[in-house]
Amino acid sequence: MSGLSPLQPAVNDFLRYLKVERQLSPLTLKSYAHQLTVLIALADEMSITGWDTLSAAHVRSLAARSRRAGLQAASLALRLSALRSFLNWLVNQGKLNANPAKGIATPRAPRHLPKNIDVDEVNQLLAIDIHDPLAVRDRAMLEIMYGAGLRLAELVGIDCRHLDLESGEVWVTGKGSKERRLPIGRTAVEWMQHWLALRDIFAPEDDAVFLSQQGKRISARNVQKRFAEWGVKQGISSHVHPHKLRHSFATHMLESSGDLRAVQELLGHANLSTTQIYTHLDFQHLASVYDAAHPRAKRGKS
Repeated sequence: MSGLSPLQPAVNDFLRYLKVERQLSPLTLKSYAHQLTVLIALADEMSITGWDTLSAAHVRSLAARSRRAGLQAASLALRLSALRSFLNWLVNQGKLNANPAKGIATPRAPRHLPKNIDVDEVNQLLAIDIHDPLAVRDRAMLEIMYGAGLRLAELVGIDCRHLDLESGEVWVTGKGSKERRLPIGRTAVEWMQHWLALRDIFAPEDDAVFLSQQGKRISARNVQKRFAEWGVKQGISSHVHPHKLRHSFATHMLESSGDLRAVQELLGHANLSTTQIYTHLDFQHLASVYDAAHPRAKRGKS
């Protein structure tokens, strides 16, 4: 007598569909197969004999059994995602009227605050006072990256026409081609002026602010490499990369101002929940956001 579960044939058909029609990678197929095989074993223990008899209560029970077996939140989310995709396929095939897993909440893995550099180490990193043109360029990039909380793509995408150093502002294009106007601090403005005075040495090919030695727009990879090198040279205790400076900007601004909505705007986050990963900190009362809060952006009042 065959030990094949009555639930297995439909899963085999689904995996064949993923391989032939969706052309998923072998690794992804292996993951689907593993998750669905485990779910079949759990469903067999619950005496479920057909996918058409599966209810939302059954799905919750499958999730509870998985948790009791020690499955972590991220792995359980993956298992439920595989089940949801499979059941959606059965609905599309006309073998189910509705997906019983559709309304089941997926557990969220805890979101950890990204590592940042404390203010003292940021000051240490930015204490570059070398008159070599490339060092001046790098100092300007570090200052504006941390001073405005830029994404790496936003930094390399800045053109000269996007700068208004007289008012201390920069225009950047973020995700979804959304533009935003950002303040930059006095120190960043000073170093941008130093760099722009040297920029023509590299015979610029276009309007890009930050150039490679060949006069082309600097690449993201080059920025990452230079930031990491400066982190080592300046004795920073952890690896320095552009995103770490962005996270440091967000953390330091929130520590000083507590204005989550304003920091959301500065970072260019579409959803406030994206910014809320920083809110485990004990924030002070709402303060004026940029000039008053940013460690290097106190431009003063003239």
